[in-house]
Amino acid sequence: QVQLVESGGGLVQTGGSLRLSCAASARTFSSYNMGWFRQAPGKEREFVAAISSSGRALYAADSMRRRFTISRDNAKNTVYLEMNSLAPADTAVYYCGASLRWVTTQRDYDYWGQGTQVTVSS
Repeated sequence: QVQLVESGGGLVQTGGSLRLSCAASARTFSSYNMGWFRQAPGKEREFVAAISSSGRALYAADSMRRRFTISRDNAKNTVYLEMNSLAPADTAVYYCGASLRWVTTQRDYDYWGQGTQVTVSS
């Protein structure tokens, strides 16, 4: 069983930055591939970025790759999502997930956190 707790969300103005954190309980955290997803009101949860157990990063789109950075600190059992140049379209609840497989679809993630709200004002 893996418990995930996200933090770092909040209200930010357009062009601002936030750093999300996801702390994991698993002693085998370093074995898990970690992903960030987001869900805006009235929309389905969508993939944002993932990082493999070895540190390989993958982003959903070039626009995210240019503005977001996913990273992990295995010593702290934590994965991060650094978000810059935020826009109102980035407003959503952000979730982290853990999977032993290298996947980008939410149904393939085994564990989820409760999410953290990110609101970008115009």
